Amino acid sequence: MEPAETQVRFGILGCAEIAKKLSRAITLAPNAALYAVASRSLEKAKAFASANGFPPSAKVYGSYEALLDDPDVDAVYVPLPTSLHRQWVVKAAGKKKHVLLEKPVALNAAELDEILGACESNGVQFMDATMWMHHPRTAVMKELLNDSERFGQPKMIHSTFSFAGGPDFLTNNIRTDPNLDSLGALGDIGWYCIRAILWATAYDLPQTAVASRHPVLNDYGVILSCGGSLYWPDGKVATFYCSFLTSLTMDLTILGTKSSLRIHDFAIPLDENEKTASFYVTSQFGNPLVREEAVACELPQEAGMVREFARLVAGIKGNGNKPEEEWGVLSRKTQVVLDAVKASIDRDFEAVEIVM
Repeated sequence: MEPAETQVRFGILGCAEIAKKLSRAITLAPNAALYAVASRSLEKAKAFASANGFPPSAKVYGSYEALLDDPDVDAVYVPLPTSLHRQWVVKAAGKKKHVLLEKPVALNAAELDEILGACESNGVQFMDATMWMHHPRTAVMKELLNDSERFGQPKMIHSTFSFAGGPDFLTNNIRTDPNLDSLGALGDIGWYCIRAILWATAYDLPQTAVASRHPVLNDYGVILSCGGSLYWPDGKVATFYCSFLTSLTMDLTILGTKSSLRIHDFAIPLDENEKTASFYVTSQFGNPLVREEAVACELPQEAGMVREFARLVAGIKGNGNKPEEEWGVLSRKTQVVLDAVKASIDRDFEAVEIVM
């Protein structure tokens, strides 16, 4: 009989809508435990815990500081608005709490450097909450992309993530508020598109970014819809589009010299209750020409993310391991590309060099 996995005790800072999904994920992950939740209102925190399956023993706090002061909290999930990330992650790291941070992780790379610096200096694990990276399907697709005999070399990538937010979303949601999430659609769902492009190129940073003309901004200058193109010195090209104004789409297409890969729900499986998720491979000389690859999934992708994060935390706590730095590197690469797209918009759509 295998020994039980170490339970990493999670606290959640804030009661955002996405925190409901992560509460469930923490419950499902075999090595994680829902331990505490905090809000600026004790009543709101109590209601959130009651509605989202927290055990009766869970701690409920009426301030973020109180949760961070709890010595039994091992790690925090931070779904706060992006404008608050630097402040609260730096504080959490200072209290030796490991940090699972919702994306976009920061308003710019300079803020992210402060976040990563605080985590590094305090010896705590950092990971951004890009959930699709932890789906088993992602690992299977990566095996194909890494197989030069089957896939060849990637030449063109296109990613799209959009949904129709509706009037209330566009006027009242934090993602359209310049004081809370000033990057708007670019930060919220463009992050997924850019991460997918980098993932497809083994995180080889493009040389330049050029934003598409005519992005849609609200009256406060927050991006509601935009796109861009990325260019590499070896001739690779990538394009993306993200929008709060068009119907739900989560497409990713990667064209290689020998095969191409397409997926219609790369960020979130369209049917999260299914135990499999698919992608499609087209090969000019294949038989059949197009084939569907279905990948089994034991846990929802967000629970897989929590399990991997908790595994790293347990290794630090129990075995004296060093924090895995790769996750911070991937976040920073994503952020600098996002920053370059935003700079291109601000500079009348000129090409912006991407510098790590």
